[in-house]
Amino acid sequence: MKKKESTNTLLIIAILITCYGITGVRSDASNHRYKEGDSVPLYANKVGPFHNPSETYRYFDLPFCSPGDVTEKKEALGEVLNGDRLVSAPYKLEFKKEKDTVVVCKRKLTKEMVAQFRNAVKKDYYFQMYYDDLPIWSFIGKVDKDGKADPSEYKYYLFKHIQFEVSYNKDRVIEIVSRMDPQSVVDLTEDKEVEAEFMFTVKWKETETPFEKRMEKYSQSSSLPHHLEIHWFSIINSCVTVLLLTGFLATILMRVLKNDFMKYAQDEEAADDQEETGWKYIHGDVFRFPKYKSLFAASLGSGTQLFTLTVFIFMLALVGVFYPYNRGALFTALVVIYALTSGIAGYTASSFYCQLEGKNWVRNLLLTGCLFCGPLFLTFCFLNTVAIAYSATAALPFGTIVVIVLIWTLVTSPLLVLGGIAGKNSKAEFQAPCRTTKYPREIPPLPWYRSTVPQMAMAGFLPFSAIYIELYYIFASVWGHRIYTIYSILFIVFIILLIVTAFITVALTYFQLAAEDHEWWWRSFLCGGSTGLFIYGYCLYYYYARSDMSGFMQTSFFFGYMACICYGFFLMLGMVGFRASLLFVRHIYRSIKCYVVASRSKGSKPLTTSLNSVSSDSAVFAHASGNYGYSGLY
Repeated sequence: MKKKESTNTLLIIAILITCYGITGVRSDASNHRYKEGDSVPLYANKVGPFHNPSETYRYFDLPFCSPGDVTEKKEALGEVLNGDRLVSAPYKLEFKKEKDTVVVCKRKLTKEMVAQFRNAVKKDYYFQMYYDDLPIWSFIGKVDKDGKADPSEYKYYLFKHIQFEVSYNKDRVIEIVSRMDPQSVVDLTEDKEVEAEFMFTVKWKETETPFEKRMEKYSQSSSLPHHLEIHWFSIINSCVTVLLLTGFLATILMRVLKNDFMKYAQDEEAADDQEETGWKYIHGDVFRFPKYKSLFAASLGSGTQLFTLTVFIFMLALVGVFYPYNRGALFTALVVIYALTSGIAGYTASSFYCQLEGKNWVRNLLLTGCLFCGPLFLTFCFLNTVAIAYSATAALPFGTIVVIVLIWTLVTSPLLVLGGIAGKNSKAEFQAPCRTTKYPREIPPLPWYRSTVPQMAMAGFLPFSAIYIELYYIFASVWGHRIYTIYSILFIVFIILLIVTAFITVALTYFQLAAEDHEWWWRSFLCGGSTGLFIYGYCLYYYYARSDMSGFMQTSFFFGYMACICYGFFLMLGMVGFRASLLFVRHIYRSIKCYVVASRSKGSKPLTTSLNSVSSDSAVFAHASGNYGYSGLY
């Protein structure tokens, strides 16, 4: 009873965290309604190089005008994970109150400040603010190359006049646009003290756009006609790949399997004259449990959890939770849902481990909990240290780390243990259509292209070819500033990825069994997950050919976290590949016949039973008897 109450308490805590985190942070005026002259919250978020999205710094790390008493905004877990650090901005934009060239401050920029600003302008620094939860972007300066080939001759300018244009509908803010006055600049080219006068202008205009549709303009960029054409081309390309692959496999496998079944269903006299060959020949070894059972079960458990996590994330995306600039919603959802689904990993791993006749289920449970979280934690520790060295906003505060540790301790671990106990007590038995022999059969020599690595290369290429077009848009959104909102198309691509992975793994498993290689368990998992390796290979291409990212911090963040994401794909798709192969192998060995030939005298008729009906006791009796000969599986 106490265990049940504690479980309910954990679920309630997790649900509250989810509801609080996913909703994100709103403006101080919770209903977003204002009267003329009311103060509308404006927060400065961060600054950083435009081409290095992970390398961001606090707004006042650059010597901008400070409002005096800088107030930090309380942020949700997802916002902190996203690197957002909101503070009160020096500009005051009251509702429907226009201002013309208001001076925020006058300050003398020292040589060090000039050098700091110049370095920021050289790296295309931008700033980000939020006005009533609406994002504002602009560059802080410009580089005047003016046809000069020598970079030492470039001139660097800092913008000092920002112009706000705000649209409103009755008592609500609908849109805000910021522009920098190209004529009002400070020359930063030389290392000398300069006077800077920072100013701003505010213009208001009325619009008919309703408040409910004010965020639509940010999602329309990914729904432009030429972008949709590319997305639909990706879908058509993927569908054609699926149809061709499905048709090929259906034609080959059905024809081959039909011939196999017909051959194995021949009468006794014909069967006696031919030697067993192909996948039927290894019927006594095909369900022999794999090596490293604990690691295999843990991999399946982690893959199942990540698959469930992905499905839930897609569900939230399709109902509109992850609308543009809902700060931190995705990170909050990932943390909370991963914690809540840890019971699935524990149950799947422990149950399958016990089916494989494993004894040390506690060690298996610990391995399951650390299989994905372990590499992720080590990667985080290294990258967080790098961010701290750079004083970047990507460095998590100590309090946030404590919150994550508490979630892992109070939610993830207990649910993992409860799932493991439930899996251990499920008493499920492994369903094998035929018995396993005592000693493994020797695998015949195979050509090099039938080894594990070439098979993984073939298995990963087709699923990757079905998703690579969509990958560019996802990378440009995650590691750039492009907005991605076409989650329905992404979900279709994900379904296609699963189908292609399952089909290609089944095909390679059949060819492996036909070559009398019965060690298909790990091979099917590795072949299914090999798409993750192709995605990581695409990371190299994207970094060097499609992006302008640079610097040690951005490079380490990109390759470090992408390694964790691709590892997650490896576990998830490996699970899909093995499950599909297991269904296929069970099906074909359940479909053939087992012949027990009782021959007291010449010409006696064989007794034919289905494979499922042959018990080990009857087989032993027939094999041990002097008057009866057990012919085995034909």
